Amino acid sequence: MKHILAIDQGTSSSRAILFTEDGDIVSTYQQDVKLTYPQDGWVEQSPREMVDNTIWAVKSIIDEDAERAKTIAAIGITNQRETTIVWNRETGEPIYDAIVWQDRRTSEYCDDLRRDGVEDMVRAKTGLLLDPYFSATKVKWILDHVDGAQKSAENGDLLFGSVDTYLLWSLTKGAVHATDVSNASRTMIYNINEMKWDDDLLKLFNIPPSMLPEVRGNISDFGQLCVDQFGASLCVGGMAGDQQSAMIGQGCIAPGMVKSTYGTGCFLLMNMGGDAKLSTHKLLTTIANKVDGKVSYALEGAIFNAGTAIQFLRDNLGLFDKASETEGMAQSLTDNGGVYFVPAFTGLGAPYWNPAARGVICGLTRDTSKAHIVRAALEAQAFQTRDLIESMEKDSGYAIKVLRIDGGLVVNGFMCQFLADMIGVSVEVPRIVESTAWGAACLAGVQAGVFSSLEDSASRWQCAKRYEPMAKKEDMDALYSKWKKAVLKTY
Repeated sequence: MKHILAIDQGTSSSRAILFTEDGDIVSTYQQDVKLTYPQDGWVEQSPREMVDNTIWAVKSIIDEDAERAKTIAAIGITNQRETTIVWNRETGEPIYDAIVWQDRRTSEYCDDLRRDGVEDMVRAKTGLLLDPYFSATKVKWILDHVDGAQKSAENGDLLFGSVDTYLLWSLTKGAVHATDVSNASRTMIYNINEMKWDDDLLKLFNIPPSMLPEVRGNISDFGQLCVDQFGASLCVGGMAGDQQSAMIGQGCIAPGMVKSTYGTGCFLLMNMGGDAKLSTHKLLTTIANKVDGKVSYALEGAIFNAGTAIQFLRDNLGLFDKASETEGMAQSLTDNGGVYFVPAFTGLGAPYWNPAARGVICGLTRDTSKAHIVRAALEAQAFQTRDLIESMEKDSGYAIKVLRIDGGLVVNGFMCQFLADMIGVSVEVPRIVESTAWGAACLAGVQAGVFSSLEDSASRWQCAKRYEPMAKKEDMDALYSKWKKAVLKTY
């Protein structure tokens, strides 16, 4: 039996997961990656820590069983998107810490650009809204604020990449400076219609073209891992941003299929096939994948804080010791007691796009317990998803019948059932719970011949648990109406 190794470099950890060709997990290694918050709204990470942790995780799997390592057909890489790294071409050293996708430091600059009237141009070319979320304004900030950086970039001494690019460059010891179309489409300087870096946008953000990686399809020979680093020469055969990778892992390869991932943030994507339709409800148009020269697009709703709400209640407020406790706490109550929690720690994403918003917990009374606040945090996931689904149905013309979900929060039965009740459609949890990593493995598996096509890998998708709507629609509508009022308090 062949095996496929997936590297999943997320916001909170670097992981390596070894899959069988049927999607069973054989081995996994993980190390946390620290987030730092230098100022309000700023979020940073160490690029070297990401790489070192990834190398450790991959080596651990290879060293665990030398004979089994010989059966690894290929490696797939998936990553947190938009997080921005600029490094020296010769030394490989970052000139500044990675600016994480959640970071909001360029909000005022985005406001200035909006007042200058360039948002329609940016949106037409990239499918994205002007927001600090995306990479371009982060690159500009680094070039503007690190001494000598702009001049070094213009001299060709600096390289730019999102996490996938820096990982690939590091794992191949500088041999490959490349990205894939899904990650490129999140930079706000890649033209998703013409499929190339856009000269007008590069000029707008003052980013020299010499910094940019080569853009490849999602299934490609991305290069070989260095033998002296890993003791084995393995080909990186697939690469995709985490949310696009999760679409593939969830088998959402046909137009109209929808998945939602509940990790650090919440990301809901609908496959739109070859239709690069622009949203009229503040959703994003993005590249889902490019395979065999054929491009598929997606509509995306991005919410910046999902699992972070649970982490906040555990780590900052100490309301429980383990996330697994939250299901029982929520189920101990008959209702939310009028308590709503809007986790806008780093602003609001779709469909509001307000980087200045901040989180609120409202509706507190003398009867409020910590269980009410925990329940409100779990219910927030469903409210946020309904925000996205209502917008997506209007934009796409598709009526969503089934939502496939993944991510750390889907082990919480209360959250899943309340989600089905709130959105009024069936919610399916897959047998292969590591959908993001499995998607990267599928891409690499196609490149290595383990699968004949993405359709072949998608045919292996199986539902492990299905949640059907059980609540009355009018009751859910009443709760949702109060959620909308709570959101207004974040402004």
